[in-house]
Amino acid sequence: MRPGHLSYKGNVLFSNLVGGILQMRLMMMLRRRLRGGALVMLGLAMMGLAAPQASFGQKKTKKGDQTDNSIPMPPMPAPDELENLMGEMLGAWQVGDVDAMHKYYADDATFTSGAYEPPIIGWQSYATAYQKQRTRIQGMQFVRRNTVIRFRNDTAWATYQWEMFATVDNKPMNAYGHTSLVFAKTGDHWLIVHNHTSQVCDAVSPAPATSPQVQPEQPPKN
Repeated sequence: MRPGHLSYKGNVLFSNLVGGILQMRLMMMLRRRLRGGALVMLGLAMMGLAAPQASFGQKKTKKGDQTDNSIPMPPMPAPDELENLMGEMLGAWQVGDVDAMHKYYADDATFTSGAYEPPIIGWQSYATAYQKQRTRIQGMQFVRRNTVIRFRNDTAWATYQWEMFATVDNKPMNAYGHTSLVFAKTGDHWLIVHNHTSQVCDAVSPAPATSPQVQPEQPPKN
């Protein structure tokens, strides 16, 4: 055998060794590529899963936006709210503060009394009549009892009994009666659109019937 030359068996072994090394390197490269591809595929899969979640979140946000931007229903009035409104209005009515009273009445409100007279139409007409009547009153105490409040969406009504102690034309007066108020929702405020107040007249007891005088029977004459 010449120096520097391998025998046939040596060439086979050398070839097998080189081939094995090359095969191992090729497998390692394939594994690296497969790992990279798997990572890419895994990343794409994760992005694919995240995308629907993101879109679902956007849909939920849009739905929430639609709910927030929807027109709110008028809030149901609490009985305490109308109770306070009536108390403040009657307080202004007792002291004769027309401007303060106007805050609780609509401009086109109507007013009906127990007297047989046409209803008063509009706040200004009522204010004029009220001021004329108020000049005759020197002092007043107003008591409200048995208030009942009901409401339906943007409409409400209240009814109560009242008693008034006053000095009218320098003479004491005691009156009592019933009032019904109708409220309507106007913007964010409740305004009185109708006032029906009736004074109860004192019942006059009928005079006792006088018994006819019975004439004694005269004995028959003989």
